[in-house]
Amino acid sequence: MTTRRDFMATAALGAAGLAPRTVWAKPTGGKPPMRFIFLHKGNGLFPSVMVPPSLSKDDAAKEAKKGPLNLDLGKHELPEWMKPLAAHTPDLTILQGLSGKMCTTGHHTWCSSLGVFKANERVSSIKWATVDFELAKMFPSPMEHIELACFPLGGGNARGTLNGIATGFSARGPQQPNYAFGSPKVAAQELFKSVSIDKSVQAQSQLGRAALEFAGRREADKVPSYASSIEAVRERDRKVNAMADAIRPHVPKLDAKYLADEMTTVDRQRGHVEVLLAALLSGLTNVVAFTVDELGHEYTGLAGLETEKVNLHDVGHGKGLGKLTADEVRFAVRRQHMTLVDAIAARLKKAPEADGTVFDNTMIFYFPDNGETHHSHGTEYPFVVLSGKNAKLNIRGKYIRLPNYGDAGHKTLGNWYTTLLNAHGNPIKHYGDPDPGLARFGLDQTGSIKQFLG
Repeated sequence: MTTRRDFMATAALGAAGLAPRTVWAKPTGGKPPMRFIFLHKGNGLFPSVMVPPSLSKDDAAKEAKKGPLNLDLGKHELPEWMKPLAAHTPDLTILQGLSGKMCTTGHHTWCSSLGVFKANERVSSIKWATVDFELAKMFPSPMEHIELACFPLGGGNARGTLNGIATGFSARGPQQPNYAFGSPKVAAQELFKSVSIDKSVQAQSQLGRAALEFAGRREADKVPSYASSIEAVRERDRKVNAMADAIRPHVPKLDAKYLADEMTTVDRQRGHVEVLLAALLSGLTNVVAFTVDELGHEYTGLAGLETEKVNLHDVGHGKGLGKLTADEVRFAVRRQHMTLVDAIAARLKKAPEADGTVFDNTMIFYFPDNGETHHSHGTEYPFVVLSGKNAKLNIRGKYIRLPNYGDAGHKTLGNWYTTLLNAHGNPIKHYGDPDPGLARFGLDQTGSIKQFLG
């Protein structure tokens, strides 16, 4: 039996979540909006693999002790797995030393690493909107925020689904989980159905609008909160329709392999990238979250392991596959991820905007959702960041290691996200929970990372 809650979830998922809370408008002063793309992975990310292999003896000694470093990446060689990003070195930041012990760690973290609080499967554990949604509020768009995922089949978020729409890894607000598209096909159909030239899709969209009209009238007196949500979805659709001519040229033309119900993980990731780019370039959204894999996801299609199903949990426990050791499998996974980041950045650099390109107004983040390793403790959350020239942080083209956990000047995920928010217009004093473990060191955990704003 379909409940009102089921209906609202289904209706709202056309926007990858419930309706926007802000009214879309062109940026003031004629400036393009900033875009933010969050790509996060499962199974941890070893800090050791982030280090350029060309450090001097003195810098390597500092790195070994996790001492602070701020180096010009242009003078160094990238780690081998990052080589797909070589052309983007001036825009690249390798950021080390952030901790996140106030987050849920271990195997699965849900929305913890984007929200900087301890979370679990219970909706009641969600304290506030994750940072990607906070950024989306600052740069409004018709869809507000879009989330895509390679869902796990066992353990973690939304287990048991690959091609559906299910609970995602971001949160719209307190006790409000977001929803993510598991299939490139479903994502493209739902996001772009209002501007489709396919007659059957047009008819389906019109039926959906009629259902919303009927439900809005029916629920207005009974459950005002549902009625207001329905009205918000309808308002979103009106805004999308008003942009139809601008959106239509960017409707993704997906290859048949991305439309299949059965596809490799690699193809699923590439299909999601096509949808992600279309949504950004069309103006449907300015913020995308993309779970490129999760611990319970079985990898298929990896280079060198094309015929194998890679169990990331086994890899996390040191089990290799075929002729590859566990570390070599990890390398193959990370390398594949970097080809996705390269594809996104390269396409955005070719898209003209104002006196430059769309990439000039974009930041891309790649990071582990559970910290530094398989059974993580949250002492480090390494980041790979690509920033356009109009991003308001002084980090481009650098290898940065912040002071080690407990040392003077140490910073957390909360400081990092506060920096992003402050730099782009949100004056929040501090985003996220503090780490009780840092209190014994007498460190001030609040505020932004000042050197990044210089």
